[in-house]
Amino acid sequence: MPVWTEVLSLTWEHLGLVAIAMAVAIAVAIPAGIGLAHRARAERWALGFAGILQTVPSLALFGFLIPIPMIGGIGKRTAVVALVLYALLPILRNTVAGIQGVDRAVRESAIAMGMTAGQLLRQVELPLAARTILAGVRIATVTTIGTATIAAAIGGGGLGVFIFRGVASVDSQQILAGAVPAAVMALAADGVLGWIERKFSPA
Repeated sequence: MPVWTEVLSLTWEHLGLVAIAMAVAIAVAIPAGIGLAHRARAERWALGFAGILQTVPSLALFGFLIPIPMIGGIGKRTAVVALVLYALLPILRNTVAGIQGVDRAVRESAIAMGMTAGQLLRQVELPLAARTILAGVRIATVTTIGTATIAAAIGGGGLGVFIFRGVASVDSQQILAGAVPAAVMALAADGVLGWIERKFSPA
């Protein structure tokens, strides 16, 4: 297989890992953050637990997950679970901060106008918190792209295959073949999500 074909194949595989992990993390963290925003005690526990997960070295977390039934083992499934766990904190924390950052006077005015809790969330809190929430998604996405290179260590594939192969053979070209596309992907994601963040921010 030509090198460029393998680079393209592993780039798509890497992108797939990141996309699945981010989709799951967003689906879990944003609703959880909305629910925790008005529950101070639960918020402290949830953010504390997510923060502890962030302190675990990425390679160690991948290793810890391998022997766990149902979600462990060698391959992409374990890699996705680990990436989701790493992506949760920035999205969860920013969602909570965004909802809590809505001006109390604005919230009280909406309630005085007769808005229900659901209407308040959809029409006031989420639009005003959108920029903060999207910033968390952007941070999590860029971080996940980098962390996904470790997935190759447990058979998860992606651009880390080149990096680990290059380290094992002391081949800088192999390392660059994995590192450069990952860096470009991270910069592109940061730029696109930053544009979306600005685009959907309230005036």
